[in-house]
Amino acid sequence: MELFWAAVVGYFFGSIPFSYIIPRLKGVDITKVGSGNVGGTNVLRNMGTKYGALAMFLDIIKAVVAVLIFKTYGEHAMVMAGAMSVIGHCYSPFVKFKGGKGVATTLGTFFGIFPQAGMFALGVWIAIVALTQYVSLGSIVGLLAGTLFALLFGKDYWIVFLGLSLFSVLRHKENIKRLIDRNERKTNIVDYFLGWMDKLEKK
Repeated sequence: MELFWAAVVGYFFGSIPFSYIIPRLKGVDITKVGSGNVGGTNVLRNMGTKYGALAMFLDIIKAVVAVLIFKTYGEHAMVMAGAMSVIGHCYSPFVKFKGGKGVATTLGTFFGIFPQAGMFALGVWIAIVALTQYVSLGSIVGLLAGTLFALLFGKDYWIVFLGLSLFSVLRHKENIKRLIDRNERKTNIVDYFLGWMDKLEKK
């Protein structure tokens, strides 16, 4: 029964489309701008650092919350809640069963279940995006790195981490094709952040 409720609650939390809601509050339909993806990166590119960072943060936190709700019920329930939060994010009934690519919610699942794996994945993501400016590449490698971290530390649920990571990789198939063809869009996260900080300092 715990697994059933973990699945239901996880899906509900994951399906809350913060990357759609935040732009919508500003009069922007994120599904009709940029890549059309309901994810933090698309919000960042089209609405700036403040809204993009907020969308990414909330997409991570909703998975963390879903996982921690079931902490007292053990790892199996936590893993179920996290996995279903990713499914809810990618197939949200609130946006016609569309959604993002699952990176932020998968990262949130890592943080909720095994925080060290989440930190490692995030660190790898930051390093790769800073060096290459390819968010998609950083996302793919970061999630796989977090999975490897869990495996090396003997966590049984590493296989679920791998499944979630490969699911995200599959949703990045067009990005992978563009990476291979060398025409993937670059995003200078450092400049976005520094530009935002400059604006805050001038206020």
